[in-house]
Amino acid sequence: MKEDILRQIGTIARAFDSIANIEFKEMQLNRGQYLYLVRIKENPGIISDHLAGMLNVDRTTAARSIKKLAQNQLIKKENDHENKKIKHLFVTELGKKLAERIEKENAYSNEIVLTGLDQKQRRELAALLQKVEQNASVNWRLVKNGENREY
Repeated sequence: MKEDILRQIGTIARAFDSIANIEFKEMQLNRGQYLYLVRIKENPGIISDHLAGMLNVDRTTAARSIKKLAQNQLIKKENDHENKKIKHLFVTELGKKLAERIEKENAYSNEIVLTGLDQKQRRELAALLQKVEQNASVNWRLVKNGENREY
């Protein structure tokens, strides 16, 4: 039987994305916006293009989520000192509180999915998934930039 790692990763990702969308609904966060909020908290002053690249989404998708977060006063934009077209992103106090709750949920979910794995297995899995993520990101960038993959 051929391994279908992407199917398993997709099932896991969809399950926890659905859980997060339900649990974070009262926060006025939907469809992955919690990812943006946490990444901005982790990278104060990040610009939207770098954030989009970090999350493997296009600029338009990132711009919509950033706009919604700003409208909900969870993040603020500050002009760059050199180039006024560049906006740096920062979480607000309200955004920080929500991001901390999201990080707590993420830690809890990580513990849930790793139940039954010892520390060595957890480290091995983390290293393997980091490589898988890196490979996926490289392919995403190639296709995004117009390359065709040979099947």
